Amino acid sequence: MIFHTFSVDDGYCGLSGKWMESLTLSRDILKSGFHRELVTTLECDPSWPEELHVLLVQKLPRGAYADPYQLASLRQDTGLQVLLDTEVDLEAPAYESSAFSMFEYPTRDAQNPKILQTVVPIHGRYHRPSDSGQGWERIEIEPPRLLLRADGCEQLLPSGPHVLVDAPCSVHNLSLCKWMEIHLPQDQRHVSLEVPVGDQSLVVPVCAGTLLVTLLCCVLIGSAIKRHGFLQSF
Repeated sequence: MIFHTFSVDDGYCGLSGKWMESLTLSRDILKSGFHRELVTTLECDPSWPEELHVLLVQKLPRGAYADPYQLASLRQDTGLQVLLDTEVDLEAPAYESSAFSMFEYPTRDAQNPKILQTVVPIHGRYHRPSDSGQGWERIEIEPPRLLLRADGCEQLLPSGPHVLVDAPCSVHNLSLCKWMEIHLPQDQRHVSLEVPVGDQSLVVPVCAGTLLVTLLCCVLIGSAIKRHGFLQSF
């Protein structure tokens, strides 16, 4: 990683300090249960250069995942551009999984050129049953990293200092490019989702109830067979 310091009063690649200050990032989680949508919206001054590219690096904790097959289908159907940094085991529970990152390449809203947005389907993993009787597990998702780059441009204007990092140039992951990381305001909040978990304290009564019902059904079936004389054929 390479550090550079620039003056906010200068301009590089058509950007300005004022334009950088216009950047605002907001997030939301839609739907309920295990299957959600993570919506990330970047709003900026519409007078940005056409050659400017935006990348959001979103880390997902071990309790959540994105389905690469679903993302591939959405790329064909809706143009969603999301790249995962590792293979994802769709069946693994949370306690056997690891956190990973998504590279999100947001697209500009045709009706509102100030808005870039990604809507990424995410899913909650199975968690261990709770010993405390709490029926929900909260999954915290930290804010993404915001990266910028411009074609044919070696310097972008930061409000300094900023970090240059290597990341995939596009969702096709054919090569790496230098991206400038923009530090978001410190008040960026985590978003969270809650997924249902089992209650460990109910294991004994559930097992006992299941065994009792099974024995009762066996008695009723045996009684019915004896009463109707179906055993005589044997």
